[in-house]
Amino acid sequence: MTKKNLILALTFSFLLATGIGVAAEKSSADLGQQLFNDATLGGSADDKSCNSCHAEGKGLEKAGANPKLTAAINACLTGQMGGEKIDGRTAPMRSLKMYVESLAAE
Repeated sequence: MTKKNLILALTFSFLLATGIGVAAEKSSADLGQQLFNDATLGGSADDKSCNSCHAEGKGLEKAGANPKLTAAINACLTGQMGGEKIDGRTAPMRSLKMYVESLAAE
């Protein structure tokens, strides 16, 4: 098992154990905010979270209107964070999108 796969497996185990809800498939902006601040998102091993570059969502107020938001999130995950893509149909991605979309209302 590669280091990235091990980290990814441990991340999902942690999320399940703490009740963050990957298995429940329940999306929410609150879950999105938690994931936004999670340095292990997507198996990232470099201690960066979305919040590292976008502190408290600053600068993303218009990003929620981007029709390619899933691709933009995955570009950050695989580029800046050194992780792996998240399937756009999953609760974590839907939740991240909900959180980013909520930034426009703040």
